[in-house]
Amino acid sequence: QVQLVESGGGLVQAGDSLRVSCVASGRSFSTYNMGWFRQAPGKEREFVAAITKNGGRTTYADSVKGRFTISRDNVKDTVYLQMNSLKPEDTAVYYCAADSLRYNPVLRTDQSGYSYWGQGTQVTVSS
Repeated sequence: QVQLVESGGGLVQAGDSLRVSCVASGRSFSTYNMGWFRQAPGKEREFVAAITKNGGRTTYADSVKGRFTISRDNVKDTVYLQMNSLKPEDTAVYYCAADSLRYNPVLRTDQSGYSYWGQGTQVTVSS
């Protein structure tokens, strides 16, 4: 089992930056690929970014590519999402998630590939 707790959300203005964090506890964090997803009001939850267990490979949704950066610190059991040039359409609850499988060689972007989820942190971007 992996327990995940997000933090760092808040209210910012368009063009600002924000970093959200997700601390893991339980089984070996460094053996899991990690992902960030988000859900805006009235919309389905969608993929944002993912990173392999050693941080060597990342992938992003087209809507955030070039603005957001996912990273991780396996000593601190933490995954981060640095968000720059924020837009009102980035407003959502942001969730971190851990892959269903340890040592997965495939970096998943679909929610069904992730079994462990945090409670989410709200990010609101005003125009």
